[in-house]
Amino acid sequence: QVQLVESGGALVQAGGSLRLSCTGSGLTFDDYAMGWFRQAPGKQREGVSCITNTGSTAYNADSVKGRFTISRDNAKNTLYLQMNSLKPEDTAMYYCAAKSSGGPYSCSAGFGFDYWGQGTQVTVSS
Repeated sequence: QVQLVESGGALVQAGGSLRLSCTGSGLTFDDYAMGWFRQAPGKQREGVSCITNTGSTAYNADSVKGRFTISRDNAKNTLYLQMNSLKPEDTAMYYCAAKSSGGPYSCSAGFGFDYWGQGTQVTVSS
């Protein structure tokens, strides 16, 4: 059974930093591209950042460029999202997702991902 478990969400002041983690089990982690997504109340889910199975950044949303960095440690089956210079508009539930090789997918739309975590809440106060 595949599981993705996010952690690291918290309440933080604007300008602060957080590092989110997503640990996978039940899958061959380095066979999967991975992504971070977020959904704020009343808004559609949006892609934040995605990374290939070998660790190349595949996508960064314009809204987070220069502030967020995605990375992964395949030896630890863990995906990370380093978030700096946080803004109130970054407040959302953050999810990680895994995409097996082959088949179309869209990071920006969150389309085509095979497995999703339960999410971790990030709240940025002004």
